[in-house]
Amino acid sequence: MENGNTTKSEMNDIQKKEDITLLVETFYHAVFADELLAPFFKDLDFEHHKPRMIHFWSFVLLDEAGYTTNVFDKHAHMALKDEHFTRWVETFCATVDKLFEGPKAEDAKLRAKTLGYTFASKMKIINRTS
Repeated sequence: MENGNTTKSEMNDIQKKEDITLLVETFYHAVFADELLAPFFKDLDFEHHKPRMIHFWSFVLLDEAGYTTNVFDKHAHMALKDEHFTRWVETFCATVDKLFEGPKAEDAKLRAKTLGYTFASKMKIINRTS
């Protein structure tokens, strides 16, 4: 430990559902505090929605079975723009870097970047045809 903080060499990789829970809770704490992102989540019942987000990321990163929800469809109604996706990805990656180190952590960041890019691309198509 350096100055009471965890150093990179002491950090673990994302390995179990408890790690996903820590990631989701820490990430959304940052999202709720972010002036650009918070307005999209102000009416979200986080405690009700949190198990779904944990299940999604457990499915993506830990190969947990049973997740069948179309994530994009659940967000398609939101008036999100490129800057929102960019901030979401930046915040997610910063959260991963703060908490974890290793191949799964790198995969989490890659998956978030892919989601952000895919969502932003699909939103542009929807907004052109609306």
